[in-house]
Amino acid sequence: MLVQQQTIKKHTLKTPVATEHGLHVAIICDGNGRWATSRALPRSAGHRAGARTAQEIIRMAPKLGIQTLSLFTLSSANWQRPEAEVNAILRILHEYLLAETRHCIAEGIRLNVIGRRDRLPATLREAVAEAETATANGRTLHLRLAVDYSARYSLFQAASKFYKVTELSSEAFGSVLAEVLRGGSTDVDLLIRTGGEQRLSDFLLWECAFAEFVFLEKRWPDFTVTDLRTALAEFAKRERTRGGLPRECVT
Repeated sequence: MLVQQQTIKKHTLKTPVATEHGLHVAIICDGNGRWATSRALPRSAGHRAGARTAQEIIRMAPKLGIQTLSLFTLSSANWQRPEAEVNAILRILHEYLLAETRHCIAEGIRLNVIGRRDRLPATLREAVAEAETATANGRTLHLRLAVDYSARYSLFQAASKFYKVTELSSEAFGSVLAEVLRGGSTDVDLLIRTGGEQRLSDFLLWECAFAEFVFLEKRWPDFTVTDLRTALAEFAKRERTRGGLPRECVT
């Protein structure tokens, strides 16, 4: 499912088929460090460039019909990286929250951070809580930043709570998982991964059960709104059967 990069003419984007909750796009923002290394820059420069890309995509997402946007910014597995690099990512996130919360309020963007918080610096936890409270009434876009996130850990947390629930159903478990993730959760319609890798890397395993995947060689700092349009156009062409038969097979 590797989508080759190409120049596309301006056109009216066909409305993708999404769930009843609206279009949910998730992006694994991969390749920041390699982007910087290829330019003889410190890896932190790649993460800062990636943050600028994220700002552009967030601003454009509602105009492209996206109701929920989940960005994978820091995996729980990334704690294995050098301390300086992890601290740089957390510092950039903190700066983003301080600088962009007002913009999120003005644009109707509801912001939530999913993932563990107990290992984040206290000042960052405070900034997250303040940003979430300040943007709680946003309805234009639900922006979810995955920080110190592991889908397996989230599922474990939900299962621990679910054990006490009497209604044993996937719907009930999904509700508990949404509670664990803070701010709610819906099925992912389209998952995009930049950087050339083709795997989920412990990201939204439950929500991506029926997602369509688009993998790009382009690294995240080089990802553009045009690339997002291209991915959405590819998604719109796909028929989502969810285990059923394609239309041409139904008599």
